[in-house]
Amino acid sequence: MVKQAYDGPILEIDQLSISFFTRLREIPAVMDFSCKVMPGEAMGLVGESGCGKSTVALGVMQDLGVNGRVVGGSIKFKGRELNAMSDAELRDIRGSEIAMIYQEPMASLNPAMKIGRQLMEVPIIHEGVSEAEARARALEVVTDVKLPDPERILASYPHQLSGGQQQRIVIAMALMANPSLLILDEPTTALDVTVEAAVVELVKDLGKKYGTSMLFISHNLGLVLETCDRICVMYSGEAVETGSIGDVFDKMRHPYTQALFRSIPLPGADKNAKPLVAIPGNFPLPHERPRGCNFGPRCDYFEAGRCDAGDIPMEPVPGDERHRSRCVKFKEIDWEMLALGADRTETSEPGDVILRMDDLKKYYEVAASALFSGGETKVVKANESLSFEAHEGETLAIVGESGCGKSTFAKVLLGLETATSGDITLDNKAIGDTPIAERDTQTVADVQMVFQNPFDTLNPSMTVGRQIIRALEIFRIGNSEAERRARMLDLLDLVKLPREFADRMPRQLSGGQKQRVGIARAFAGDARIVVADEPVSALDVSVQAAVADLLMEIQRRQKTTLLFISHDLSIVRYLSDRVLVMYLGHVVEIGTTDQVFAPPYHPYTEALLSAVPIADTRVQKKHIVLEGDIPSAMNPPPGCPFQTRCPWKSQVPGTKCETEMPPVLDMGDGHKIKCHLTREKLDGMEPVITLAAE
Repeated sequence: MVKQAYDGPILEIDQLSISFFTRLREIPAVMDFSCKVMPGEAMGLVGESGCGKSTVALGVMQDLGVNGRVVGGSIKFKGRELNAMSDAELRDIRGSEIAMIYQEPMASLNPAMKIGRQLMEVPIIHEGVSEAEARARALEVVTDVKLPDPERILASYPHQLSGGQQQRIVIAMALMANPSLLILDEPTTALDVTVEAAVVELVKDLGKKYGTSMLFISHNLGLVLETCDRICVMYSGEAVETGSIGDVFDKMRHPYTQALFRSIPLPGADKNAKPLVAIPGNFPLPHERPRGCNFGPRCDYFEAGRCDAGDIPMEPVPGDERHRSRCVKFKEIDWEMLALGADRTETSEPGDVILRMDDLKKYYEVAASALFSGGETKVVKANESLSFEAHEGETLAIVGESGCGKSTFAKVLLGLETATSGDITLDNKAIGDTPIAERDTQTVADVQMVFQNPFDTLNPSMTVGRQIIRALEIFRIGNSEAERRARMLDLLDLVKLPREFADRMPRQLSGGQKQRVGIARAFAGDARIVVADEPVSALDVSVQAAVADLLMEIQRRQKTTLLFISHDLSIVRYLSDRVLVMYLGHVVEIGTTDQVFAPPYHPYTEALLSAVPIADTRVQKKHIVLEGDIPSAMNPPPGCPFQTRCPWKSQVPGTKCETEMPPVLDMGDGHKIKCHLTREKLDGMEPVITLAAE
């Protein structure tokens, strides 16, 4: 079936308003939203959670559920009004003309059906092709999305594939019918940064190959910069600025866009000299939006009587009619004042070594068969020869992909697991083989954790104050209930939460506020070491800055050692004093932040750096896409753990990489790299990230 070429706008949304209706009230989710996507164009839709990005996408798909309704404006696809189409007409368009890729790949895959069958269904249903032709097309598209051994993939069930492979299958499925418009809703959020880089590269290449227009929904400005031609910034249900990537990134004309860029760690941000600036206040609930400008209560440039006088329309920015802003003052503001925070903080010098790991190994024995325990067992080598030191008051970042052993080592440190061999000493006291149940109260209080997902770590049936007091009881702090309550209120002050939050339930708090409660609880016993496991990755970009700087402020005040586990190298560069890079249970590089972010690099560090999306048009990056996924710790490759994916392997003569574990090379000043490359080769490496001259 050959589709007719169309040279008008593929998608034209004009003054769209969408509301959801509950028994109590009408909740406006999207108001006066307009955007246009031309053939072959990629439009990025960015903003915080709850701003209406996904609602716009569901409006385009005409899939708003029983409570959602388009209450104004129009959505045209190739000139045809989607709102006026019958169910039969929509069925013809969905999947064949407009396809959508969701954030969670398993939401789109049938767990009981083989991949090949699921892919073949698309052309069979939409185009009525034969089984043989559908299979040939499935094989072609699996090859297109760069999956190894396509025949094996087609014969697999979804659970037999990794997250990155599942997402590629969903992309393949969306492209099977060669749609004119592809909607991607946060398609890489759940993926590792290296896999994300490969998937983004793939989406761009396939968009060019098939001439597909794209609506790319994301909260990651760096990803939008790398994938899109144009961008639309949303805030609280409205588009506040739209234009080309160059216009919006370099000539922004809305205070919210400016505030977003000030709160993300771009090159040049420094936790001491140039701290990030968090956006003050909170995102308004849909039924509590202010009059006039929705961003008014949080805006540096707010003017009473003008910004809150009435509805504010989108206006063209002089010089480019496709660059528009929803701000009454954008022609008066000095947009050159983009400086990061001017509040210099004192640099705290790290103290003595308080934590030492020496040749730590953690192995698990698991049943070889997932169905039957007993019989043959296999060994999972989660941590292999882990050695490092952490000083009082320093931030040591631990980075690497999922499955590299970061969280396993954290569990051993906390006593949730015990080490197989090797030593962990805290203040010269061995704790590696002492489970948490046998640790004394002081040791438990000394090593605490802040988890990735603030929603899962709080008891939903207990008030915020009670949860912090419970921690104080366990740590035996305070001699009476009154003393503990006073300490709890001090802790709320410490994490900058109002004291009245003590009587609130977790469901009444936003994600960022819940994470602050988790931090208050971790610091309740004056912890010496806090393991922060991806503490900001589940939070909106504007909240990340506030939580990251809060951790730094508490650390400076209490001289806490922070072990910061993350895959986001932008936040790592901003926060950390030293960086430890892990791959498949091994430390492959360790050094100060400046050492690790500048050559010489371990080849894996180099690939990680090139994969990080950076929201700065001046940044030029070396392009390295790693082939394949991280190997299984149950069956690690012989020799160097990274040799199956290493782009530098051909530079090492013979078969050393495949047969011998690399030595640890001391590069000087505490910078160490575990690699077979010669010192000369490492010293000759070029920087991955460079800033173009202004």
